[in-house]
Order: sequence, then C-alpha cells, then structure tokens
Amino acid sequence: MPRVVPDQKSKYDNEEFFRKLSRECEIKYTGFRDRPHEERQARFQNACRDGRSEVAFVATGTNLSLQFFPANLHGDQRQVPTREYVDFERETGKHEDALAQAAFEEARRRTRDFEDRDRSHREDLESRRQQDPSPGSNMANADVEHKMR
Repeated sequence: MPRVVPDQKSKYDNEEFFRKLSRECEIKYTGFRDRPHEERQARFQNACRDGRSEVAFVATGTNLSLQFFPANLHGDQRQVPTREYVDFERETGKHEDALAQAAFEEARRRTRDFEDRDRSHREDLESRRQQDPSPGSNMANADVEHKMR
C-alpha cells in the first residue's frame, strides 16, 4: 500500500481521529437501511463477496466505504474475490463469526458494567454532597474564625 504520510504508525498512534476509531465500538452496515434485517444481512454478505462494503462507526459517526481489493484509476476493481475468500458458510467462517459474536457480547457486558458502576458512583457522590454541610454553614465559618485568632 502506498504511504500517504511519511510515518504512518506515528500518525495512527498520535492523531485523535485514529485513536477514536481504534477504540472498541459498534460498527453497522449502512447499506439498504429500508430493507428487512434478513435481506440486509444477505446484501452485506454479497457485498463482502464482491469485495466492498459500507460501514459506520456508530460512536463517532464515521462512515467508510470499504474496498477489499485495489482499484484502477477509474475506481474499477482489478480483482474479484473468489467465493472462498469471503465464505460465511465454511467452518472457518462460522468459527470467526462465533468469535466475533462472543467478542461483541463481551464488549456489551463490559459497557453495561461500566455504565452501572458510573451511575452508582454518581449516585454515591450526590448522596454525600447532600449529607455534607454546605461551605457557607456555621460550622465551617467557626473553624475559619478560630484559625484567624
């Protein structure tokens, strides 16, 4: 792949845009949104077999049009992938799909756990804030007056 910038690794590691995209997040197929789920799945698989797909990073709103094989100057693909290249029915494809599903479910579980801990922490802080005397109460002023003497 030709280099667009001299130090691609440094650019990827240090630029905020790439850091956002490298975080684990939900990615959705953006094609044929008006069609039923099963039809969208079939169209996505067919597009992958053809060597292309359109996806979006949900958290950042970044849309990508992916092309799995190099194109010529006119945008036409030079190669067409074989069925074996993207086969969701083969045993290895099923295994990869199962791994991806497990990773997705683990990410969802971790997100729920994080949100639960965060909510609990915020509730705890709020209850402490309500129990503590306010900075302008008599007790706080008495301490300040005592220190001033």
